[in-house]
Amino acid sequence: MTAVPFTPNFSTLAGGYDAVLSDVWGVVHNGVVATPAACDALTRFRAQGGTVVLITNAPRPGEVVTHFLDKLQVPRSAYDGIVSSGDVTRSVMASRPQKAVFHIGPERDLPIFDGLGLRFVSLADADYVVCTGLRDDDTETAETFRPELEAMRARNLFMLCGNPDLVVERGDRLIHCAGAIADLYGTMGGTVAYAGKPHAPIYDLTLKRVADIRGNAPAKRRVLAIGDSVRTDVKGATDYGLDCLFVTAGIHAEELGDRHDPDLAALNKMFADAGVAPKAVTNKLMW
Repeated sequence: MTAVPFTPNFSTLAGGYDAVLSDVWGVVHNGVVATPAACDALTRFRAQGGTVVLITNAPRPGEVVTHFLDKLQVPRSAYDGIVSSGDVTRSVMASRPQKAVFHIGPERDLPIFDGLGLRFVSLADADYVVCTGLRDDDTETAETFRPELEAMRARNLFMLCGNPDLVVERGDRLIHCAGAIADLYGTMGGTVAYAGKPHAPIYDLTLKRVADIRGNAPAKRRVLAIGDSVRTDVKGATDYGLDCLFVTAGIHAEELGDRHDPDLAALNKMFADAGVAPKAVTNKLMW
């Protein structure tokens, strides 16, 4: 695998694309504050005729994510719309309206169920399980849930994972996500469906949103994904046939040495080990 080019400024790539599918957590904010340079870059891309749809593995409906971005002062000028794994999760749950559900996740994720009329029950009575995260991501890990997963496996229950991320940044530390629990369940032989990146359904829905906004569907070669995760952003875009701009100052920053000056040899080894590579690499998204 050849070395991936380093691109300090998004403006050198922007002219080649009609639409950007930008990751949220790790690109436009770190869970605590917005990233002004990234917001400015996306705003400038829109100003020259581009369309920006934020694509996130947040296990909440897109409108709920919008309110969270408002609190972090991410300007609405930076994007045209949002598609979340929560949106995809809701569509799957809506297709199973008569089923009894057991939820694994924090109370803040409950809006994902609004208006679906689902029946919530104990694990012993559930038809399937929806996992949106850890109940307390400050203290728990996936292993905390092993007893519940063993009980689920004994009943051969299906799990719907509302956030395939393993970890995300919260300020200066990493916290575990629903994907860590779902992956553990999978290694135990459980059946898991993932609603978000890197799986195709969220890209299908996002490109439909882009087409609705623009009035036409751009060719895939004219769509650029931006993100900070090799596992979800780079692999998801590559598998779907899209170019990807990889942001190093995100969840992989510590693996790459200096957050502000990543080890490019380590970075290219990371891509080689994963068997995927982005179109280009940048430290932080900036115009």
